[in-house]
Amino acid sequence: MSFDPNGVGRKGSLFGFPYSEKEADLVILPMPWDVTVSYGDGTSWGPAAILDASLQLDFSISGIASPWTYPLALSRIESEWAEWSERLRRDARLVIEALEEGIVPDQAAMDRVNEGCKQMVAHVRHLASAHLADGKTVALLGGDHSTSLGLMQAIGGKGSFGILQIDAHMDLRRAYEGFVYSHASVMTHAMEIAGVSSLTQVGIRDYCQEEQQVVEESQKPIHVFYDDDINEGLFLNRNWSEIVGDIVDTLPEQVYISLDIDGLDPALCPNTGTPVPGGLSFGQLDFLLRSVVRSGRKIVGFDLCEVSPGVGDWDANVGARVLYRLA
Repeated sequence: MSFDPNGVGRKGSLFGFPYSEKEADLVILPMPWDVTVSYGDGTSWGPAAILDASLQLDFSISGIASPWTYPLALSRIESEWAEWSERLRRDARLVIEALEEGIVPDQAAMDRVNEGCKQMVAHVRHLASAHLADGKTVALLGGDHSTSLGLMQAIGGKGSFGILQIDAHMDLRRAYEGFVYSHASVMTHAMEIAGVSSLTQVGIRDYCQEEQQVVEESQKPIHVFYDDDINEGLFLNRNWSEIVGDIVDTLPEQVYISLDIDGLDPALCPNTGTPVPGGLSFGQLDFLLRSVVRSGRKIVGFDLCEVSPGVGDWDANVGARVLYRLA
């Protein structure tokens, strides 16, 4: 009751909100991890940068009454995982460099990376399961996209849901660069979760033949809204509302939102690990999220991944605002 939404937020608390993890209805798990990224580093620093930038937000949102009264909290950023990520990243670089040079990579280094990533997924699943057992909604703040798998596994143990993925990439490789839990294969593993009924991908514009084959042969429905097709529709006078209607129609009653920041226009996230020209504007994303809610569907969890601070605060500033809208 003493929180002033017009004043200065409390440093060290997400958005400066006064809620503890115990008081929160929504608990956001940070995972500072970017071991398997295949191009630019830095997403492991995303959670801390977003936490710092979140104090700069003003809280009012058109059409949503007093959003600051919704109790949410960010769990402690576990620095030991960031340190482990940095150590394993050195192993991953050795493997990637060997592959790029056409030589056989060090199997021991590859094994260390795969084992470390497996333990990271298990840790997120354990944390998320404990909060779900307490009746809380759980979200995840990465880190690279592989960090979201443990949360989806935990939610999948509670019931059935479909995934709405906003991303430049399909992330449907069976493995990438020898890494089983690569950021490029997270949706392959997600589709193996018994509770996941379908996958809807929006903004896809960088993908390979193997991933197309996975879409065509999947036993579960995969609906892909390619960036090229979205733009062609807009150029031919379809409006965004109609396209969003088509997207929402593919979703079941319970929806998990997986948002890789590179699904947006790279002007909004220039330092993300694998930026790709094209993507959604902030306004298009906001309208899509609102449309999911207006349709009566229930959002059972979400993640925001691949925010890399780079030089300056722009990426973290955008990431904090995307996180706020998701919450």
